[in-house]
Amino acid sequence: MMQGKTLVISGGTKGIGKACVYKFAQNGVNVAFTYNSNEQVAKDICDDIEAKFGVKCRCYPFNILEPEKYKELFLEIDKDFDRIDFFISNAMIYGRAVVGGYGKFMRLKPKGLNNIYTATVNAFVCGAQEAAKRMEKVGGGSIVSLSSTGNLVYIENYSGHGTNKAAVEAMVRYGATELGSMGIRVNAVSGGPIDTDALKAFTNYEEVKEKTAELSPLGRIGQPEDLANSCYFLCTPDASWITGHTLIVDGGTTFK
Repeated sequence: MMQGKTLVISGGTKGIGKACVYKFAQNGVNVAFTYNSNEQVAKDICDDIEAKFGVKCRCYPFNILEPEKYKELFLEIDKDFDRIDFFISNAMIYGRAVVGGYGKFMRLKPKGLNNIYTATVNAFVCGAQEAAKRMEKVGGGSIVSLSSTGNLVYIENYSGHGTNKAAVEAMVRYGATELGSMGIRVNAVSGGPIDTDALKAFTNYEEVKEKTAELSPLGRIGQPEDLANSCYFLCTPDASWITGHTLIVDGGTTFK
């Protein structure tokens, strides 16, 4: 049921995005993914995917802070793929771009907050719009936005990200309501702390990792594959009556 279909995902060179690329490819799905700066890593992943799984894999440079350029990106993808069935909005910013957005409430600044909104909500909307146009032509598809349980519980310094994750989950519900008539389902996967480079960028990474393992009944922090498996499930026919939903994948940490 999945073979020969095509996934487009933003941010496919590491963490959750890379795990998604491999999960879909190993199930016969062709993959188009974006990368921010490391072209060689992206090309190496494409070569590895094609050699291991015999599917088509292509990578494209893209700056998630310029979501209006999704239109141009999808035109490039159209040259390489004849259909699009799945879109995952995954890429996120950290480092200099989130200065003023990552920190204590009293230190938040409009520029950092706006950058997080652009990379989270605007990027989801612009990417999903372009994907939906193409999904409609093939009779439907599935759109997934990555989210975070930081919009449900307090995580130190995370108010900028957590608030925008709440916003993208609301946008997912609106998208699901309006795209359902095209046969397109729209959902979010909300992860508890996952052991990725983005988490390692947190100033208190070791503390978060230890605390997560302590909070989880399963005794460990989440891995990128944990979220990739859930993203994949939401794109399969097994999830055909799930839309407008946020699937929480947190190892039981959020409500303990």
